[in-house]
Amino acid sequence: MSTQGEASEVETYVYSLGAAAKRAARQLARAPAATRNAALLAMADAIEASADTLRNENAKDLEAGRANGLADALLDRLELTPERIRGMADGVREVAALADPVGEIADMRQQPSGLTVGKMRVPLGVIGIIYESRPNVTIDAAVLCLKAGNATILRGGSEAIHSNLAIAEVIKRGLAAAGLTDACVQVINTRDRTAVSALLKMDEFVDVVIPRGGKGLIQRVSEDARVPVLYHLDGICHVYVDDHADLQMAEDVAFNSKTYRYGICGSMETLLVHVQVAANFLPKIGLRFSEHGVEMRACARAQPLLKNSLAATEADWQTEHLGPVVSIRVVDDMDDAIDHIESHGSHHTDAIITNDLQRSQRFLREVDSASVMVNAATCFADGNQYGLGAEIGISTGKLHARGPVGVVGLTTQKFIVHGDGAIRG
Repeated sequence: MSTQGEASEVETYVYSLGAAAKRAARQLARAPAATRNAALLAMADAIEASADTLRNENAKDLEAGRANGLADALLDRLELTPERIRGMADGVREVAALADPVGEIADMRQQPSGLTVGKMRVPLGVIGIIYESRPNVTIDAAVLCLKAGNATILRGGSEAIHSNLAIAEVIKRGLAAAGLTDACVQVINTRDRTAVSALLKMDEFVDVVIPRGGKGLIQRVSEDARVPVLYHLDGICHVYVDDHADLQMAEDVAFNSKTYRYGICGSMETLLVHVQVAANFLPKIGLRFSEHGVEMRACARAQPLLKNSLAATEADWQTEHLGPVVSIRVVDDMDDAIDHIESHGSHHTDAIITNDLQRSQRFLREVDSASVMVNAATCFADGNQYGLGAEIGISTGKLHARGPVGVVGLTTQKFIVHGDGAIRG
C-alpha cells in the first residue's frame, strides 16, 4: 500500500488480491493432495475444451503486438498454436502425476533429551509471479504453485493480457471443479505498472516473488521488492575443454551446448579451451560452428585458429547472447578457466570436459554455480532433465532453492518435535 496519502485504485485492487490469497493459502494448506490434483486435471480438460476461445483471445494480443512493432521472435513466444495449447494441457497432467511433496517428513532423530526432532515439508504460502511475453507461463506457474500447496498472484506482460485473462478463466473452472476458491490462483487484470510495485511491497500477504523475463525486469524486481525474491539473472554458461579431454567428446558437447536451442538460459555462451589442445581442437569446432551459422568472437590467441572469427571484446565475455553467437577464449590452465568463470559468469551452469578425475572433482568443488557439470552439455540444465518435472525457473541465488525450481523448490521445511510430556530442567 502507498505510504503517502490515499492508496490508488490499482493499489487497493492488488491489496485485495493479496488479502484473498492469504486466506486461500490457509485453505490450500488443509487441502489433501487428491483435491489439488483433481483441480489440476480439471484445468487440463478445460484447456482442451477452451482451445478455440484461447486462440481467439490470443489473436487479439498478436494483432496488437504487430501493430506495436513487436519483434518476430517475441510474436512467436506470444502465439498460442494448437500444438502449444495441447502441450499446456499435457504439461498440467504431468504436474498432477508428480509425487506430492507437501507433508513429507524427513530426518526424524531421537535426541538425548528424549525429544524426537525432524522436518516436515510445507508450502511457502503466497507466491507472486511476474513474467513477460509467453502466456503459457500463466498455466505453468499456476499449476506448479498449486501442486505445492501455494496460493498464487500472477502478473503477466501487458502484451499477453487477453491470453492471460482467458487462461485465468480456465484455471477458475478447474479450481471450482475441485471445490477450491478461485483466490487460490489470481491473475492481475490491469496493464498499469503500479500493480507490479504494489505486489512487490505486500510483505504482509506475499511470502516470495518470482520474476521470469529479461534482465531489466529481474533487476527492477530485485531492487524494488520488500518481499523475498527467487530469481536468476543471466545464463552466461561456460564449457571448459581441459588438456586431458577426449577432444571428440569435447567437440560434440560444446557444439550441442551452443546449438541445441539458442534462446534457453542453459545455452553455452563462452567456450574456454586449454592452450595445449587449442591448435587441435579449435579448427574443428570452428568449422562446425561456421557450417551451422554461429558467429565466433575470439580472443587474440584463438582467432588465428578459427576461420571467419571476429575479435572478442570485453563485453562479449559478459553477454548472454541468446542467439547464434559464441565467445571463445584460450586459457593457460584450469586456474585461468575458473578465474574467468568467476569473473565473467552468472553462476548458472558451467561444465568441464576432461578424463582426469581429480581435475573434474576440483572443478565441481570450486566453480560456484547452481549447476556444475562434468562431460555433459550445459543445455541439460532443466528441471525435466534433472528428474524434477516442470520448473518455474532456474535460481542462481544461494538461499532456499538453487538451480531448477520445481515443485519441491516451491516448498520449505519446518521443524517438528515430538515429546512425551518433556520439560526442560
